Amino acid sequence: MGCRSNRVNLPCGPTCCIIKKAKRKKEATSLGLSTSGLIHDPERRKSDTGLVMPPLKVSLIKDMRHVQNISEIKTDVGKARAWVRLSMEKKLLSRHLKQLLSDHELTKKLYKRYAFLRCDDEKEQFLYHLLSFNAVDYFCFTNVFTTVLIPYHVLIIPSKKLGGSMFTANPWICISGELSETGVLQIPKNNLEMTFECQNLGKLTTIQIGHDNSGIYAKWLVEWVMVRNEITGHAYKFPCGRWLGKGVDDGSLERILVGELVTPSSENDERLCRTPPMQQSPSMIRRFVTISPNSKPKLNTGQIQECVGEAINGIVKHFHKPEKERGSLTLLLCGECGLVSALEQVFQHGFKSPRLFKNVFIWDLLEKAQVYFESLDQQEINQDENWQTRARNFCRFMGAINRTPRSIGKDGKFQLLVCLGARDHLLHHWIALLTDCPITAQMYEDMALIKDHTLVNSLIRVLQTLQEFNITLESSLVKGICI
Repeated sequence: MGCRSNRVNLPCGPTCCIIKKAKRKKEATSLGLSTSGLIHDPERRKSDTGLVMPPLKVSLIKDMRHVQNISEIKTDVGKARAWVRLSMEKKLLSRHLKQLLSDHELTKKLYKRYAFLRCDDEKEQFLYHLLSFNAVDYFCFTNVFTTVLIPYHVLIIPSKKLGGSMFTANPWICISGELSETGVLQIPKNNLEMTFECQNLGKLTTIQIGHDNSGIYAKWLVEWVMVRNEITGHAYKFPCGRWLGKGVDDGSLERILVGELVTPSSENDERLCRTPPMQQSPSMIRRFVTISPNSKPKLNTGQIQECVGEAINGIVKHFHKPEKERGSLTLLLCGECGLVSALEQVFQHGFKSPRLFKNVFIWDLLEKAQVYFESLDQQEINQDENWQTRARNFCRFMGAINRTPRSIGKDGKFQLLVCLGARDHLLHHWIALLTDCPITAQMYEDMALIKDHTLVNSLIRVLQTLQEFNITLESSLVKGICI
């Protein structure tokens, strides 16, 4: 009895699969399958914030079924290669092969007596060495089978305390990867989870999440969102920690969240994956200047310069890598240690507050600067031609962002301005403009970084290094912007 439990009993395999299919079918019927292909779980309400996405069950047969269902693969050799790729990506190659080779009768039938896999010592050594693949995150299945239909599971975690169950608006989500995006998917009210199927998105990079501002309580505080590829098991966490709603936070009805790859540990917890390094969305505390007696200590000028240097260095390294080895540029621009976050620290340093307990957004400063530049242009005050060109460009971009039909809020607009400025190599011009603007002198303390010409000139030189690179922005960042 003990020996049999470690063997793959081939005659019983299909029977077990049929039982599992029948069980899944029963569960799917009880949950309900919508005409749009979304599976909704009515038992999981927004108030159940303690939910954790359960790990995928390890199943050799299920992985083989996934490969067999890929219609693009016509030969047995091709299917075997696809299975190896999938097993490597799931870090199960050694485990699956050990399970297969534990059937000694089948091994004797298929291999001659002197075969490598018939020698127990060599086989054990081989399986042991295969474990080294588990130290690296491979995407050898995801990046090759780009047209395969993949089921994705989404779990949304709202705030535990601040009225998540009272939310009345209609939420939606759009998931973007390196290969494509889903388009807008409506999230059923009072549901935390849904599963949908679409063409392979590749490695996930960002999600857009928002709502239509309908109902009497259209304010939603989202802690984070989890999205998992149900074939490869790769799960991505998209931290948010911010409000979506008018009259709260920065007034945004939608946010772009940057993902981080997570993998389940042996205790079914989540831990950040080490390779490749990925960055999460900046947290709320970095997004606006909170002036109060209990404010957290700000970074000093040296630390801010270091943040900017690291952000720029990450982008430079990105473009110096071979194209196939590059990660997501969006992470380097909008991630927690990205360029947007570093420039936020620049603008937050030494900011004056008109009164206590007031959140002052960087976009407020930029809009006042825009009004100032436009007033000079209307008064036809003589200025240097280069200065006029730069000021008009700045105002043109500001106007285009403010006219966007998207409800991205003040922080989202600042992020978009930085991304567009990086794309068009204008950031260093805008920093120089704002440094000499009288509005800046009024709104910053004398010790502010942006009023120190030596530090600003250093910042400008660092930003100028981006001029040699052709920066292409993800469509999720520039939707609704025609500029």
